[in-house]
This record gives sequence, C-alpha cells and structure tokens, in this order.
Amino acid sequence: MKDLSNNLTIANSLINAVKTAAANGTGVDLQGYESALAVVSVGAEGDTLAANLNFQISLEHSDDDSTYTDCVQADIVDGTIAANGIWLILDGTGTAGVGGNPHTSGGTWQVGYVGGKRYVRLVIAKTGTHSTGTSISGLIVRGDARHSTDNDNVIHNV
Repeated sequence: MKDLSNNLTIANSLINAVKTAAANGTGVDLQGYESALAVVSVGAEGDTLAANLNFQISLEHSDDDSTYTDCVQADIVDGTIAANGIWLILDGTGTAGVGGNPHTSGGTWQVGYVGGKRYVRLVIAKTGTHSTGTSISGLIVRGDARHSTDNDNVIHNV
C-alpha cells in the first residue's frame, strides 16, 4: 500500500452546512500543485429535489482570486460541463446516490480540474424555494505538489 496522505492536500471551498440559498465558495490556491479534483458531498435531501427544486453546482477559476469565470469542458476531466460551468445538478433524478439524487442516504460527486488558472472555487445556484435545505459541502483536493513540503499536513492525534 502506498502513502496518499503526503501526496495531496484538501481545502474547503464550500463549508459543510444545510444550504437553502445560492453561495460562492472560497477560492483555493493551486500554486505549487499539478492536479486538482473538485468533490461535492451531499447529505440526505431536506426538501424533495426535483426539476423545479434543485441545486446546480458549478466550477469557476481565476488568475487572481478576485475575478472568476465559469470553467468549460476543456477545463475538466471525468465529467461534463454545461452552460455556466455547471457540472452537477442535484435534482433527485437517477438512483439514490447517483446521477444527481442524494435521496435519503446522501452522495458524493467529483470532477477533475485541468484548466490553467491559479485559483478554483465551487459555486451553488438554486432553483425553487428550499425551505428545509440540504447539507452540502465542497472540497478541492490538490495533488502532485511540485515540492514535497507543499503537501505537509497538520497531524491531529487523539
């Protein structure tokens, strides 16, 4: 088994919380890394998600952590980007935990970033009125550091 812990770092873009509104995630600096992966984790849907009641997750990138633009298909791997950088629509379709359906058990989705910008962030848009909300978090996993010290993780022992 190989060590993965010292080969990547994880940064929050969207802090885990019950979401009822649109939100811009925090920009994550990719300087010093050769690869990145956007991960969205969703808890059980609080409102019954549907075509008229859903969340759209998009990926944006920036040179300066100030002016962000939508990623396009050429900027990602292992996924499809629609208009406005949207790569995931949580609309209750598909099998539980797959294809945009967190259902009662939640789900996790990911897309690789291969664009050339220094910063990336996740963004949540919504359709409809979400009264109960759904727990959503978004992480950026940075890998393949150019220097071994870029992957220094803080270890927390119990």
